[in-house]
Amino acid sequence: MCHLKALPGDPLYDPAGGMEGIYRSAKRDVEALQEGGIDGIQFTNEFSVPYDMNHPADPAALSAMAEVIGRLKDSLTVPFGCNYIGDSKATIGLCTATGAKWTRGTYYGTWATNDGLLNADCAEIYRLRHNLGNDQLKLVHYIVPESSADIGGRDPVISIKSHYFLNKPDALGICGLVAGQKIDVNVLHQFRTAYPDAVLFVTTGITPENIKEMMQDADACFVGTWLKKDHVFTNEVDVNNVRELMECMRKEFGK
Repeated sequence: MCHLKALPGDPLYDPAGGMEGIYRSAKRDVEALQEGGIDGIQFTNEFSVPYDMNHPADPAALSAMAEVIGRLKDSLTVPFGCNYIGDSKATIGLCTATGAKWTRGTYYGTWATNDGLLNADCAEIYRLRHNLGNDQLKLVHYIVPESSADIGGRDPVISIKSHYFLNKPDALGICGLVAGQKIDVNVLHQFRTAYPDAVLFVTTGITPENIKEMMQDADACFVGTWLKKDHVFTNEVDVNNVRELMECMRKEFGK
């Protein structure tokens, strides 16, 4: 993960550092991730807190995110994805404009979140992706979004069955409650058993200590917090942490 600093329009935005500060921070993280041997990079507006799940993306923040990714592209030696937290439709546009290969988000169900109800709109997302001529963009569908619950209280393994059959997700992402928190391994195993052909992502909580347990049933993972200095969510990426994690991954699985 490359977590962009707060963007223009965000409450935590640093006007003194400005856009150049956001770019330099992201560039440092990209360099550390690539030097450490990461396979790909996911850009997110992680510090656009509090996240707004009920309104379209802030135009200033969305434009700033596109500019930063655009400036970083010449430095990238690995594939990349991106997502604008809180607006799946804006994310499709962002991915198309920047050339991202994948994104992740909530594409089915209605969820009770800390910020109110979140209604997925798979039909609009799929049509927008198609109408922008970007059907090759891969979508990682969250099983249960972070810090959320299905308002009907349905079992996730069962509730996604029709979505999986009809809409054919490119991949499924299993989350912990918050960034950096380990997922429920039992849920992961249930999904591997129920959907043996699915591409499964662990989206939170990977560490060198739990890689073997986490990745036995998964195909890939997103990693953010553990790669940061002192494993603190708000810190910059530490290249030594990246190397350690990737060495463990390849030793265990050759991935």
